[in-house]
Parts: sequence; structure tokens; C-alpha cells
Amino acid sequence: MSSTGDTIKITFDDGRTLARPFRTPLKDMLPARCAPSGYPYLAALVDNDVTSLSYPLEMPSKVKLLTMADQEGQHVHQRSMAFLLAKAVKELFPKAALSVDYAISNGLYCSFDEHPESGQPVRITRKHVASICRRMRELVSQSLPIERRKLSFNDAICHFAAAGQTDKLNLLRFRNPPRITIHFCGGFYDLAQGPLVHETGVLDRFELLHYPHGFILQLPDYRGNGRVAPFRGRPHLFQIFKEHKEWGRILGVNTVGRLNETIVNGDVGEFIKISEALHEKKIARIADEICAHRDRIRIALVAGPSSAGKTTFSKRLAIQLRVNGIRVSVISLDNYFLDLARTPLDAQGNPDFENIGALDLRLFSRHLEQIVRGEEVELPQFDFETKQRRASGERIHVGPDGVLIIEGIHGLNPRLTRTIPEEHKYRVYVSALTQLSIDSNNRISTTDNRLIRRLVRDHKYRGHSALKTLRMWPAVRRGEERWIFPFQDQADATFNSALDYELAVLKSVAEPLLMEVKPMDPEYAEARRLTAFLLNFIGMSDREVPSTSMLREYIGRSGFRY
Repeated sequence: MSSTGDTIKITFDDGRTLARPFRTPLKDMLPARCAPSGYPYLAALVDNDVTSLSYPLEMPSKVKLLTMADQEGQHVHQRSMAFLLAKAVKELFPKAALSVDYAISNGLYCSFDEHPESGQPVRITRKHVASICRRMRELVSQSLPIERRKLSFNDAICHFAAAGQTDKLNLLRFRNPPRITIHFCGGFYDLAQGPLVHETGVLDRFELLHYPHGFILQLPDYRGNGRVAPFRGRPHLFQIFKEHKEWGRILGVNTVGRLNETIVNGDVGEFIKISEALHEKKIARIADEICAHRDRIRIALVAGPSSAGKTTFSKRLAIQLRVNGIRVSVISLDNYFLDLARTPLDAQGNPDFENIGALDLRLFSRHLEQIVRGEEVELPQFDFETKQRRASGERIHVGPDGVLIIEGIHGLNPRLTRTIPEEHKYRVYVSALTQLSIDSNNRISTTDNRLIRRLVRDHKYRGHSALKTLRMWPAVRRGEERWIFPFQDQADATFNSALDYELAVLKSVAEPLLMEVKPMDPEYAEARRLTAFLLNFIGMSDREVPSTSMLREYIGRSGFRY
């Protein structure tokens, strides 16, 4: 690629090449408003970095246009929809404090935080939701430009203070760059957390649905036809989210800015103790529930997505069961992986470790039947570096009054324990459902939380670079959608393994790993997104993290043996 004078050469991934004047914005180079798929163009990958279509190109570049069919386009779309929502709410309810809380089904659950004067939660009615939806559609019909601007630090502070946007001020309190990047649309300012679409007109695929104490911003089915699919509630997970959100509100730590303040003020030690005590209390309650039915429960099945904390949860559950006088043994399904040569392949021809067929189900079933009969069994051990299985030398025996804990991503899949009567099973679903938000309209994805955990763990214990982990992650996510999430509603209990201080600890380990991913790598866009996300946090030492914490499974120095 080259440039001549004030002209630069742009090469698109479909083979088109253009010569355009220096600083021509990408939106002026679009072949059409929509891709052949019918999806509108939302953003672009410029030399593997995600940019808005309003971005002016300043050098010869390779460009891939993004739609909501692309993972990077999905991130842009969700951020942009939250921006549009925040603008509409600010216009209609200027004193309300919008909170985009968490993902549920194919949408985002949103609410209004407590009223600044009364201190009471704001009750959202169907009429509120209808007026917000109507205003959002009006903004879409106007096709307003969404501009990326830079303000001086002082001007940004003055603006957010005048607008009463304390969540933005809290984020800037412990940062001091000379200029602040913001997004501007029709008089509304927002602190930039990543590229947005270049205009409101492309954000026409959404619905708003009234939901208890708030509403759902329903998003398109990114993996299907791009239409807004019917909402499917998950009452159990919703209750877990709600409880954790209330807990954060009571402690006054529900945004990254408030967490940073807690760290700087020296109060984080107390916050860690309370967070860990909450975990212990929840685990003890689950153990008590199993104990109350010890006459019939023989097996506790623990499942959940990658890096949800299943292993440490199982070890801590075992301790709580022993406190109740129950004999316990723990089996990790990870040790029943087939050797690499026997592992099934995915559609791309790569080893599919998320597939239940990657487990030696025949060996596992034989061991399970032996254990239930009261026999002693020697467990296998899988080496994640060599991808080979060997004998561990560890033998287990569970007596007639004992409980066997089986943990792994397939723990709730009926195929795993189909020979065991249902009344003998107790199912626990584990996930990391953080209640923290970056600010009012930028939530923290539970998937990002788990990915950062996995980056750190894979580097420390499996010899993987950040690049390798990022490269595997899409396959992991596809596997979760197929093999894990469909069974979560069968759980008898759900455990939230998120620790609201953990990203401040993981930051210092994850950032250098992400920096090793370079612009020539296709995974560079994801590494850049995660690096920008971690910039919001003040890093902290792991000194006060207890040895039994879920977090120790990833950062090391755990009191448990893995």
C-alpha cells in the first residue's frame, strides 16, 4: 500500500481498492448503506482496529466493513443502542439516573437508580417505557450524526458536572489526560467507551419491553436473521442479578468509579472481606439445602461456562458439606478429556473441546457406576499442555451416606448422568454475573469478566499466550451456546462467582498479556477493546485476597490444589 501526495490507497477485504484524499471519512467510501446480507454497515476494521465510519483515514489502510453479523460489529451496535437509550432518557427524564444493568435473554435489562432527592428507587411504568421507545424511534428517523469529539479535560469536567452526569465524573476523577474523547449527538454528550455507529438511522432494530422494576432493551438476533426475537425471561438468573445489584447499591459500590474511590481511600480491604463473606454465606446455604435432603441426594452436579469458578466453588462446597458431617469427594470432568488425537473437530477443523464428545464418556460412566456401588476408583488426570491423559494416583471412595461432587462445563447435561435416578441429583449452575457498571449506560459484560479471568489463568497454568486464548475464545463461546446455556434452567441453585473487586486485581496481570497482541494479528481489535476497558480501573495488589477466594483459581497462590 502506498500514498501519493495528499492521496492514500484504501484496500477493502472484498478486493476493492480506492484512492482517496487524506482524511476522507470511511462513510464516504461505502458501496451502499447495507451489506449484501441486508444488514447496515455499522463500523469498520482498519488494519485490525475497530473504528467508526466517521473516522477520517490518514494513511494507506486495509479495511473490512462491519455489520451486526460480525462480533466486533455487535459490540459497536450494543454500545450505540445504549447511547441512543441514554439520550432519549436524558431528554424525557432529565433527573432520572438510567442504569443499563445486565444482559438477559436477547436484550439488556435497564432501570432507573434511586431518585437523588428522595433516595428511593424510581418506579418505571409501561407509560414511561412507551414514551422512551417512541422518542428513540423519533431519533432514529432523524438520522442524527453521532460525532466523536475531543474536549479539554477541564471542558469535559465542566460539561458533565453541569449535566449532572456524576457517573462520568467518577470515572474521570482518577484520570488526567489533557484531552477527553466524547461522543456527541444533538446536544447529548457521553464519555467514549469505544466506537459507535456514525448516525442514529442505522439503529432501527430494537424493542422496549416493560419488565419488573425496569424494562428490557431487546436487541436483534445477531446469530439469526437480525430481527428482534421474542423475549425469553430467565427468572432465576434475573433474581440473582437483582440481589447482587441491591447488594452493590447498599454498599455504595455499583460503578467502576465508586470502586476506584474505594481503592484510593484505602477501604478496599473491608470491601474484599464483605465480598468474600457473601460468597461463603451463599455456598453455606447451598450446602445446607443439600444436607436437608441427604437421605436422597448422592450427587451434586456443578456446571457453568468457561472461567465461571466451578472448580473453586466445588472445593468450597465440599468443605461446607463436611462441616455438616457429610463425606464428600470431588471429580473434575476436565480430567476425562480424550487425548488430542481422539478429540472431535469443529466446523473449522479445529479440536472441539467444548463438545461433550471430547469427554471419555464411557470411562466416566464406568467410574460413576463404580462409585455409586461404593467401590474405590482411581481418577485420571489430563495435562492441558500436552493434551494427554494419564493416571493420577488419586483414589476416591464415597460411602453410602456421602455425596459426590462432579464439576465441569457439561455437569447439567442429562447425557452425563443418565444412569443415575433424578432424585439422587442436585444441580448447581455457576456464572460470574458482575453487578458493576462502567457508568450509567455502559455495563460490564459477564463474558468479558470471564475472558479476562481465562487470559490470566491460561497464561499462568496452561502456557497459553493472550493471542492463543483470544483465538480460541469464539469457539469456546459457540460451545457454551450449544452445550451449556440450554441446560442452565434445570439448576436447583445458582451461584454467582463474581467478585466486584476482581478486575482491579486482574488488570495488572492481563494488561501486559494483551499488549503482546500486535496490529498484524486478527485478534488485535479484541485485545484493544479489552485494554481500553481495563483502563477504567485502578489496579490493586492481591495482598488482601484470601487463599480460598474464587479469584485465586486464576491468579495463583490458592489454598486449594487444582
